[in-house]
Amino acid sequence: MKKYNVALIGATGMVGESLISILQERKFPVNKLYPLASKRSLGKQVEFNSQSIEVIDLEEFNFNGIDFCFFSAGSKVSDQYAPIAANAGAIVIDNTSRYRYEDDIPLIVPEVNSSFLKNYKNRNIIANPNCSTIQLMVALAPIHVYSPIKKINIATYQSVSGAGRSAVELLNRQLTDVNYPEQNESPLFAHNVIPQIGDIQDNGYTLEEMKLVWETKKILGSDDIKVNATAVRVPVRVGHAEAVTIETETDMNLSLIKDLLSKAPSIQLFDDESYPMSILHGEGTDQVFVGRIRKDLSDKNSINLWIVADNIRKGAALNSIQIAETIIQSDY
Repeated sequence: MKKYNVALIGATGMVGESLISILQERKFPVNKLYPLASKRSLGKQVEFNSQSIEVIDLEEFNFNGIDFCFFSAGSKVSDQYAPIAANAGAIVIDNTSRYRYEDDIPLIVPEVNSSFLKNYKNRNIIANPNCSTIQLMVALAPIHVYSPIKKINIATYQSVSGAGRSAVELLNRQLTDVNYPEQNESPLFAHNVIPQIGDIQDNGYTLEEMKLVWETKKILGSDDIKVNATAVRVPVRVGHAEAVTIETETDMNLSLIKDLLSKAPSIQLFDDESYPMSILHGEGTDQVFVGRIRKDLSDKNSINLWIVADNIRKGAALNSIQIAETIIQSDY
């Protein structure tokens, strides 16, 4: 089996750690792993295949000879270094929002639109969608293929880990602070829900909400789908949940919907008497969990679903690695 040189930018972050873990778990054919980060991470080491590998300074790194580059260190880093890696011949899989909305760069969820990967050689860059979009697309694509979705209403319940390791550490401090919230640093994560993730845009929606709109249309290849989103941060460490209502072109009975989902890749379906929860199914898991499926009482062509997934693994690291695996296994 051919092996590949892999560079991982943002190796010491939560997603970077998950990428390393999943590369090892899935026995990705790594010849040599290059963990890259900023100067403040120099001196740190990562563990991979029973070896300790010292973190390398991104600013000094030469990308020649790298086959795959996984970027997970923020949009500014991807903006500066992803083209350098791509021009050196590496296939860049970017986990930030930097390239998601550019027409000549594919935005990929392998279970949904892997055929779009054929266009990645335009710039040698592939965009990984937002975490909340990935689990939504995995769950909705099987239904959309059978009966095109006309409209999506979604409310997200997004864990604090979506804001990074420092946010999780802040949540942990707030949970044990006897003076919370009177004398505590913001945002107020503990015992609270925050109906804003990302900056508020000119239309009154947050950037996180608009990501769901833009990315859904691009991944499903349809500008006609109407998407309305409310994104909320909840005091959960890991695991995003979503309450979703979709309207399809035709009336679909529940048994058909459940049959489609039960046969779809990466989905675990819950029966009528149980449902997925972030604390049980949203951390350390690789599937998308779907439950609470029921017909909308106000519209015969509409269906309600509850969707849960690990936003660090399935919503970021795993999807990136699945993209690389798809390229290796295909003729793209």
